[in-house]
Formats: sequence, structure tokens, C-alpha cells
Amino acid sequence: MPVQPSRGQRGPRIVSDFTGRAPTAQRMIYGEILRRRREACGLTEVEAARRTGFSTSKISRLENGLHDFKEADVRRLLSVYQVTDPVDLDGLLEMAQEANERGWWDPWSDVSTKALQIHVSLEDIAQRIRSYENGQLQGLLQTADYTRALIRANAPGKSRQEIDRIIELRMLRQQRFTQSSNATLWCVIDEVTLVRGYGSKAVMQRQLDHLLKLADHPRIIFHMVEMASLNMPVQIGTTTVFDFENGRLPDIVYVERSRGGLYLYDPEQVDEHVMGFDRLLVASMRQRACIRRIHDHRKRLG
Repeated sequence: MPVQPSRGQRGPRIVSDFTGRAPTAQRMIYGEILRRRREACGLTEVEAARRTGFSTSKISRLENGLHDFKEADVRRLLSVYQVTDPVDLDGLLEMAQEANERGWWDPWSDVSTKALQIHVSLEDIAQRIRSYENGQLQGLLQTADYTRALIRANAPGKSRQEIDRIIELRMLRQQRFTQSSNATLWCVIDEVTLVRGYGSKAVMQRQLDHLLKLADHPRIIFHMVEMASLNMPVQIGTTTVFDFENGRLPDIVYVERSRGGLYLYDPEQVDEHVMGFDRLLVASMRQRACIRRIHDHRKRLG
């Protein structure tokens, strides 16, 4: 029987506030394992800190994947958590080393924000991704030309080399998702992004052709917020919900903000955003109607 995710209170994390390496999914998963081991012993963070000699802040940072897992620290924690079986102990220590390893995306860390690094790591292990963006197409749906035009319009100070590297990372993300991932992408497209696009007419033609091709992918499901519809619940803004198989992690919500992304872990906050997304999903056009509308916009472009 799968281990159920911890439902302890954890607040939002503003990515711009993080120091050091971004808390990747692999580190979050191991932190969740430590949290469950602690809770299985009936210990609070304060009690675990007292018994290990760590600060409560360090316990929290380890459990939230915000700290590298040093072997000596992990051994001390597991001793307090009564992990005595040698096989179990060796396995947990090996997992700690793996959690510390840098992700495949690390070579692009010079052109990717911490928010994006976390996002990519969650994409890699998610069972389902639910996404709505109201200012642009979702990153996993973009063509290289669309991405280039998008960056030039919104970050004109970036060099051609920086833009090329950002595109390289984005295309690799897409390749990994379409060819290697088991995740399902439920993507709500805002119709306004098809009308007020980026680049040129030719760029948008190719982008719409790409969307129609992706619509045949067995793990990509499109809905659409119709531009002319009234009372659409779009105030959730750019939102991504990550679900994980067998409770490897509790559900995580990413909300885009002008001053940095916000990752939500608190169960009440997550549930609130999930319900908001589901309301939008129900109110939006379904897959077949969405594809027909994309065809309409493609014909309009010629």
C-alpha cells in the first residue's frame, strides 16, 4: 500500500527568496521521506532538533529539500528515528547521495531561474500536470520561433546567445516530456494567446500547426478558455498543479507572480487552487471544440 503524503502545515515558498541550489523534486522527495520517518516516531520538529542537536530550522530545511543531505547529518537523524536495520539504513543513505546529485538541466542554470529549475524537476517526476497560462502558451507547447519572439518582446536585454540557450533547454524539456515521460498534461489554453501572439504571421502559423500536431499526443489534453465567453473564472492566473504517483510528494501548486514564482504546499492553499483550476476546466471548451477553434485561427492566418 503506498505511503500517504504528509498533510502537515507548510506555507508558500517564494522562489526568489531561496539561497543556494533550488530545492529540486529529488531533494523534496528525500525530505518527505525524512519527515515521514520523524512522524512515524511521533516526534515534532522541535523534539527531533533537541535529540539531534540540530536547530528546528535545519530540520525544516532538510525536510523541505532546501539543504544538501550530508551523510553525517542523515545518519544522526536516522539514528534518532530508530532506523537500525543495516539494509534499510544503507538504502536511505544511498538515496540521500542520489538526492544531492545535480539534475540534467544543471548545465543551463546560467539562463534558468530557480523557479524554472524546480519546475523542470517536478515535470520529470509528475504523474499529472494541470496548467493554465493567460499571457502566453505553456512552455511545453511552444515552438522555438515562438519562444524566441516571446523572450525578445518581454526581455529585450537578453543576448542572442542567452536566448539560444533558453530555447535549447525548452526544446529538450519538450523532447523529454513527449518521448520519455509518463505524465499526462491537461493544458487549458487561453484563446487570447492565439489572437495576440508573438513573432510574425508565419511564426504563429507554425505554432498553431505545432499545437494541432500535439493534440494527437496520447498524454496531452487541451481545453480552451473561449475569448468571447462571459464570467470565465480566469482570476487564478498562471497556475500549474503537479500530482505525483503513489504519494511520492503531496500535490504542489506553482503560481506565477510578477516578482517571482510562488510554490504552494499547504494543503488548504493547494486545495483552493486545485478547485479554482477545476472550475476553469469545467467552464472551458473541451478537446474536440478546442481543436476546431485552433483550426479556425490557423485558417484566419492563411
